[in-house]
Amino acid sequence: MAPFFISNFLDYLKTEKRYSEHTLKSYHKDLVQFLEFSLIETKDDLIEVRPINIRGWIVDLMENDFSARTVNRKLSTLRTFFKYLLKEGILQSSPIKTVNGPRISKPLPSFAKTEQLDSLKIDDLFQKDFSGIRDRLMFEIFYQTGIRSSELIGLTVDRVKQDQIKVIGKRKKERIIPITPELNNLIQEYKKLRTKFNTETNNFFVLDNGKKLYPKFVYRKINNYLSIATDLEKRSPHVLRHTFATHMLNNGAGLEILKDLLGHANLSATQVYTHNSFAQLNTIYSQSHPRGQKT
Repeated sequence: MAPFFISNFLDYLKTEKRYSEHTLKSYHKDLVQFLEFSLIETKDDLIEVRPINIRGWIVDLMENDFSARTVNRKLSTLRTFFKYLLKEGILQSSPIKTVNGPRISKPLPSFAKTEQLDSLKIDDLFQKDFSGIRDRLMFEIFYQTGIRSSELIGLTVDRVKQDQIKVIGKRKKERIIPITPELNNLIQEYKKLRTKFNTETNNFFVLDNGKKLYPKFVYRKINNYLSIATDLEKRSPHVLRHTFATHMLNNGAGLEILKDLLGHANLSATQVYTHNSFAQLNTIYSQSHPRGQKT
């Protein structure tokens, strides 16, 4: 039988916070687990809980193969519980206030290898008609600029220049991305073919019927071409964005420049690509330095 303070807490969540039965069962299980680990049976025991007790529980959970995500969820239960105890005047301060949960590792972004996107090899994937030129241009803009799918779909004719494109990103923030002469040549080729449509849309990219692109169409096209050119499990426009970022870093681009090109609000979002870049540097080092070469 749960101690009265747990029962009262769960009643509070049910009646005042309107938590679901599933959530209440989860909270109950987490709290019983913590109380049993910490040998807490009475209100006086509860008052004696210190940060070190909670940290000890975290270690025990991790040693028993609970994932970092699960541990953090359980800690969220404790935070809500101790907040309730403060509200009820049972505690004067929360012992979990200075406790941090384990860091949840994020999967590294998938990206294509440089040789997989060799321009001659990629060129063979596309037909030379309007659809093929458009698809090739979409593919190259994703890879050469790192823009998002929504940003590509939102490109307008007036924002695509000979040496740059103007992109409207998140929070309506505009950024200017330079383009290569080769990419501009492909843009001009596409523009000539686009004129056959008597379309009123100002969108730069259009479907075969002259209408605006839509997300599923773009995803399906890029997924198809990446499935032919690479062995990646993930094959989406965002993979080409990751590939752009990784290849830029591998070839000497700075994080601040890359941050601006990608339209990130802060540098922490860009730093995830340094893991892939370091892996590339480590490979080069192992192949190049006498002490790193295998005999």
